[in-house]
Amino acid sequence: MPTASDIQIVTVAYNSTAVIGDMLASVPPGVQVVIVDNASTDAQDLHALAERHGARVVTNPDNLGFGVACNLGAETGDSTFLFFLNPDAQMEEGCIEALIEADRAHPDGGAFSPQVLDGKGKPAFRRRSRLLPRSAYWSGPPPASDSAVPLLNGAAVFVRRGNFDRVGGFDPAIFLYHEDDDLSLRLAADCGPLWHVHGAVVRHAEGRSTARTPKTAAFKAYHMAQSAVYTMHKHGQPLAKPRMIAFALLQLLSPLTLLSARKRAKNIGFLRGSLAATGHKD
Repeated sequence: MPTASDIQIVTVAYNSTAVIGDMLASVPPGVQVVIVDNASTDAQDLHALAERHGARVVTNPDNLGFGVACNLGAETGDSTFLFFLNPDAQMEEGCIEALIEADRAHPDGGAFSPQVLDGKGKPAFRRRSRLLPRSAYWSGPPPASDSAVPLLNGAAVFVRRGNFDRVGGFDPAIFLYHEDDDLSLRLAADCGPLWHVHGAVVRHAEGRSTARTPKTAAFKAYHMAQSAVYTMHKHGQPLAKPRMIAFALLQLLSPLTLLSARKRAKNIGFLRGSLAATGHKD
């Protein structure tokens, strides 16, 4: 039976010192933690936090993107399991044990996501993705027990290292966004069903890992659009670029865009990313 020492948590930090301490405090004894720092400006404070919690820091000289950083973190160890956990997430007691038990109960599982709750305690369950046909969307309420699901929640992905290596890890061509959906579909296709593990609980204060400024919103939206076009094309979704351009234009026409500098920057960034995007190349 695997134990905590067979698990390596990988988390990616980008100016995340304000939230990552709570995540580190939720890690049970014996679980390895690797923090991949994507050229944060608060690196000194991050290293101090990591040292207090017995975590290791891998420092990138530049922001290489989320997926690439996850791959680098995974390469630092040889654990049986990898647990990719956002820096603004916290595990509840028993989370690790429930995930290990789910892997034992579902040996054909490709990967697992715990029950993820948002900052208000409500389920943050992934029902759909731009990469999926509508026929594959989850319908109805979030699962109330362990269930096979169409997607993993990128805030918390638990996977056997062998399965992760088998599909080649995260796609390094994706800088930010949709990398979890892309990984989900490849794991499901090559390694087996994806499972929601209801008894493993993670609380995720989404959006707190980086500052909420117009500049940050534009940066994220640009890469979200780039990734959407790339991954939609990769997974056979038609008219990816025209659809994202049309979506961006509709968002720009919203009255809310005129009232909020942050929303305006976000929607302009999404349009710029859509126009500059290129499709997946095999």
